[in-house]
Amino acid sequence: MEESVAREWITSNGHRDAVEQLAHLFCELFIRLKGVGLAKEDSIDWPLIQTQMGEATGMSTVHVNRTLQELRDRGLVVLKGKTLTIPDLEALKAVAMFNPNYLHLDRNGQSLDANEQ
Repeated sequence: MEESVAREWITSNGHRDAVEQLAHLFCELFIRLKGVGLAKEDSIDWPLIQTQMGEATGMSTVHVNRTLQELRDRGLVVLKGKTLTIPDLEALKAVAMFNPNYLHLDRNGQSLDANEQ
């Protein structure tokens, strides 16, 4: 699984624009936390500051700030204090080109093809 996640992030940093990268980060962490019961419907605790989001995505803090503003303006995320809310996960996934199959959340080993939706 670690190698699969690493491959996805290499792809993300090399082929996605800033909005897609940040949206992908939000989707991945939301889906992973939801998978272990740490999501509250459409929200998760979000301890990361903009500097850390920039380090994760290869963006400057200023660029993260502008990108966050765009995601907010489009109604895709609400980031208040230490809480990230995703009002429409499917819309955010579409923007991020996010397919969770690389996370291998299917414990039975079914449908591990990353090209399947």
